Amino acid sequence: MARRGKLRIYLGAAPGVGKTYAMLSEAHRRVERGADLVVALVEHHDRPRTRLLLHGLEEVPRLRLPYRDGVFEEMDTEAVLRRAPRIALVDELAHTNVPGAPREKRWQDIEALLDAGIDVISTVNIQHLESLGDVVESITGVRQRETVPDEIVRRADQIELVDMAPEALRRRMAHGNIYAPDRVDAALSHYFRPGNLTALRELALLWTADRVDAYLQQYRSEHGIRSTWHARERIVVGLTGGPEGSTLIRRAARMAAKSSGSEILAVYIARSDGLTSASPRELAAQRTLVEQLGGTFHHVIGDDIPSALLDFARGVNANQIVLGSSRRKSWQYIFGPGVGATVARESGSDIDVHIVTHDEVAKGRGLPAARGARLGRSRLLAGWLIGLLGPVLLTPVLSEPAEGPEFASDVLLFLSCTVIAALAGGLYPGLVSAAVGSMLLNYYFAKPIQQWTIDQGPNIVAIVVFFAIAVAVASVVDHSARRTQQAARLRAESETLTLLAGSVLRGEDTLGALLERARETFGMDCAALLERDRERRTWSCVGSVAVREDATPLNAPEDADVDVPVGEDTMLALSGRVLPAEDRRVLTAFAAHAAALLDRQRLKNEAMRAHKLDEGNRIRTALLAAVSHDLRTPLAAIKASVSSLRSDDVAWSEEDEADLLESIEQGADRLDQLVGNLLDMSRLQTGTVEPLIRAIDLDEVVPRALGGIPEGSVELDIPETLPFVAADPGLLERSVANIVENAVKYGPAGTPVQVRASALGNRVELRVVDRGRGVPDSEKDRIFEPFQRFGDTPRGDGVGLGLAVARGFAEAMRGTLDAEDTPGGGLTMVLTLPTAAGAQDAPAGEGGEAAAAQEPAITERKAAHAPGARGR
Repeated sequence: MARRGKLRIYLGAAPGVGKTYAMLSEAHRRVERGADLVVALVEHHDRPRTRLLLHGLEEVPRLRLPYRDGVFEEMDTEAVLRRAPRIALVDELAHTNVPGAPREKRWQDIEALLDAGIDVISTVNIQHLESLGDVVESITGVRQRETVPDEIVRRADQIELVDMAPEALRRRMAHGNIYAPDRVDAALSHYFRPGNLTALRELALLWTADRVDAYLQQYRSEHGIRSTWHARERIVVGLTGGPEGSTLIRRAARMAAKSSGSEILAVYIARSDGLTSASPRELAAQRTLVEQLGGTFHHVIGDDIPSALLDFARGVNANQIVLGSSRRKSWQYIFGPGVGATVARESGSDIDVHIVTHDEVAKGRGLPAARGARLGRSRLLAGWLIGLLGPVLLTPVLSEPAEGPEFASDVLLFLSCTVIAALAGGLYPGLVSAAVGSMLLNYYFAKPIQQWTIDQGPNIVAIVVFFAIAVAVASVVDHSARRTQQAARLRAESETLTLLAGSVLRGEDTLGALLERARETFGMDCAALLERDRERRTWSCVGSVAVREDATPLNAPEDADVDVPVGEDTMLALSGRVLPAEDRRVLTAFAAHAAALLDRQRLKNEAMRAHKLDEGNRIRTALLAAVSHDLRTPLAAIKASVSSLRSDDVAWSEEDEADLLESIEQGADRLDQLVGNLLDMSRLQTGTVEPLIRAIDLDEVVPRALGGIPEGSVELDIPETLPFVAADPGLLERSVANIVENAVKYGPAGTPVQVRASALGNRVELRVVDRGRGVPDSEKDRIFEPFQRFGDTPRGDGVGLGLAVARGFAEAMRGTLDAEDTPGGGLTMVLTLPTAAGAQDAPAGEGGEAAAAQEPAITERKAAHAPGARGR
């Protein structure tokens, strides 16, 4: 069988991190060692340093393919196969070949080279992995059309991560080392935002870490290694469901904090025969705690708890186990050394066991749950009838006394009756049937007849064996029936708890939905959450659900058939029937969930009230300051000008009168603008803004918004191919006017503000770019707060509401308004609005991200286009 080539992949965290550069550097190292290497296809993207590294390497001519109105170049796989090098460089693993190529995908070309025994070195970015497509789209807003199956990358013999800090990558971009200068601004403002790059970097690191861990587990499995390798600190916390679990988890968290990259795994081991005395409420709280501390919670089934715990620890390659001191009392140690001592003895030298003291030491453990199975009245009655009447009815049927083989047949028939009684009614009817059958066999069938004595030894043996077998069979049948009943119950309980946990994960946070689920689960007529007033000592219903409208309401625990305390002053109550003790265990989980839900709702309501009060106080304080000073400034100017005009002591010239009238007009306009912003902010604060959303053309609204801007201070660029946006024309015009006015105010004199629009997926972005002194990152969110003015803006020059109103109107139209740094200095306001006609997929591939940020995705061709202002 021919040797298959090896695949090495340079995995990039983002475009431009240097994966192609790293691949070419590795190629030069191998050529210097005498390796037979060719460049099958490498894209240098006009990057000088990458193009320089291609010198000195043998390149295979590319395949030229005509497509539509152009000619495209692809890798000539057949030429590489004829050349048959030892190593081939193939860039961009996720690339899609143009129609007419022998294969659709480039990774399929690479597979052909590997099958021919050629080693391949390739590159791919993390965003091109198929499994991460949706995640990358949600982060960047760009849908990757060119993807590669994860399995292709996972099968690589070597994967090397090529990473770079987001700040360093953005500097490389700004210096022109990745894209051409005319594409840098758009790329930095869209795909190469710091948040996007940080998220992509985290995805790459996590994916690579999982791959490294899989390599390690595979190696350990192939070599049969059971001992723990201390590659990473993994701490397993053994939980019993008792109150000491929180102490153990926090102790493990402190241990993990001392070592970077440590991992906490909390595990609860339940016996396979049913639920133990573990508290569902405690387990739920401990699950939440361990997840808050960055760990994971695991549920494992195992009858031998020490062995199951050690198997789990070795399976995850853990090197530390944290257990609590035993809660058993002194006399209970006669049954064994306990879980902690057994785990410490059998852990070996590769796992350290920490025994942590806590407040529950030696206080005893709760009794295990009852293991009896409820067979029902009908089955019990049938079992007793068969056990008592069956042997009696068999006696006249087998009336003739028997000897030898016939006696053995009679014994088997009586044994059958005993087995049937045990199957129907359980252990005790089976035992009674065995006893009655033994006496009847002795009295009527074993000689001497109708006497309690037996004169033949074989008959004595037969009756004794019959009784022993009957007892054994009855015990086994009863045990099996009980186990079956327990398994069914536990399966139902686990399904219920799974649904309950799933409702939490799905965000079902309404009290009514939880109560309805509890009522349906237990088949009750009514379910309610009751709360007690400590002062009045009375109960009130917080929420309730009922199967019928005329059901008796639950207003106090005395009205319920079942009640479970949720806290000191809260009770979960149900009516309809009395629940057995087994069902109360699951009901406790519902109660714990109800308590958490009630607390969360209260905290949320209190936070909302506090936020509204704080916001109202802040607005009132700022409004008083604005009215006391900023509104008085234009009024003072108007009053001074009017007083001057009305004065009889001075003879004003026509020019002076014109200046005074202009001052009055400017003050009135300024006052009108300030009052308008105050009214708009009041509408936003009271929630009375109701936008009339419709499809509009930016080129119709934006020029009108620039009506009050000085001539020559704005450069407007709105492409004719831009799709329509879904917005309110009036709100959009007011938002754009405030944004542009703010940019002109803070921009340097003589440098126009640039207003550009572009499409990105199903969004349209309007960017207002100034070249002023910019705003620090710490202040970018604060400038959108009401009555906030950054820097040394003089009083009387506005009350600081323009940007707050603009963002409020943008959010009312389901858009966003954010501030970014302008490359080279300044501030860029980005107003994002949804398109009216949907979005098309953005182009992908190497450089496609910047192209997606730079080139608009045309979603609708405008039938009539009114040209906008240019060079305002």
